[in-house]
Amino acid sequence: MHVRNGPDLTRRWDRRMELPLLVASPLFLACYAVRVLDTSPDPFWRDLALALALLIWAVFAVDYTVRLLLSGRRPLSFLRTHLLDTVVLVLPLLRPLRIVNTYDAVQRRRDEPRLSLYGRVMAYAAITALLLSFAAALAVYQQERDAPGATIRTFGDSVWWACSAITTVGYGDVTPVTPLGRVYAVFLMACGVALLGAVTGSFSSWLIQVFDREDKERPPGG
Repeated sequence: MHVRNGPDLTRRWDRRMELPLLVASPLFLACYAVRVLDTSPDPFWRDLALALALLIWAVFAVDYTVRLLLSGRRPLSFLRTHLLDTVVLVLPLLRPLRIVNTYDAVQRRRDEPRLSLYGRVMAYAAITALLLSFAAALAVYQQERDAPGATIRTFGDSVWWACSAITTVGYGDVTPVTPLGRVYAVFLMACGVALLGAVTGSFSSWLIQVFDREDKERPPGG
């Protein structure tokens, strides 16, 4: 299906959705945090957080559908080129990662990145690590807090575990014991290795460029 002026319409839509998506991503995580951490007898705040989370999910679904229609591509082709958007739409736990795409759009305003490539990689890695760690800590705490034999009994324990897991340190003093908690752990550790590799590779490339530039600028025989 061909859409007339599809690329222009898509860019216009993306610009209009930058701010709403930038706000919606961390807000969804905040709603999830309320659902997990609020243990008061009154369910008002938990119900309000659930309603708001569903509304935010609808915003992401509308954004995804509109961009699919404007692209003029078949659904499978669009899915391959927008894998992150598809993943965060299907898996609610990862929806805050949509902030990475929004951050990229803001940085590329006027088609000129404000940060270097290496700076953007490190910034994305930092944002992703923070969001993933907090989301994983919430998810694991939700699974582990009432499990028999669990070592993660408080949210503080879960945050400590998430920090050690994503940094690939893995002290082992607190570990998930439930099947779903261990699935979250494997996913977080895999993301930690990937993020560490991205940051290390970018920093190494930046150093090589700096040294190469200094060698070229150095006077002959200097």
